Amino acid sequence: MTPEDTEADGDASVIARSRQEPSLFAVIFDRHARHIHRYLVRRLGPTAADDVLADTFLIAFGKRAKFDLTRPDARPWLYGIATNLVSRRWRAEVRELKLRLAVGPPAVDDGHADRVADRVSAQALGADLDRALAALRPRERDVLLLVAAEGLGYQEVAEALGIPVGTVKSRLNRARTRVRAELGALDLVKETFSHG
Repeated sequence: MTPEDTEADGDASVIARSRQEPSLFAVIFDRHARHIHRYLVRRLGPTAADDVLADTFLIAFGKRAKFDLTRPDARPWLYGIATNLVSRRWRAEVRELKLRLAVGPPAVDDGHADRVADRVSAQALGADLDRALAALRPRERDVLLLVAAEGLGYQEVAEALGIPVGTVKSRLNRARTRVRAELGALDLVKETFSHG
């Protein structure tokens, strides 16, 4: 059986058959990679997203024997794997940052100020939202981005993260409240300083 023969089959059926015919798992990649990649770009940026996308599907392929065949859609499962990899990556970056802070800043070389100014200018767009998202607890950020950026429903987010639907709703509510408060506070500060 070829991947073309499985196009009409549901994800559970394809994954079940891929246990005997591993090449069929390519159908799952073809169906869902663009969604998972878009999510990862929003979370990590384009460069890191490619690596984490590959890792997501490698892990999924390795764990396909454990996939719950009662689930008709593999996307929540894949989002769960991707979210765990994002969290792992961020924890590693925090450890690296703490190490760099403990060691001290690198020596300043010529042109450093220009590079910093260029980077700040490039990142100015969306910086307020990035700060608001960064201020969220990781669990709240995960839920908010899966709902708002990926368009998953509460049940799908619950499946992806392995939490009850009620927990999804409460985390989403807290995340939205905090982001609104953060963005509102930034607008107030900007308004105060622009009129002062």
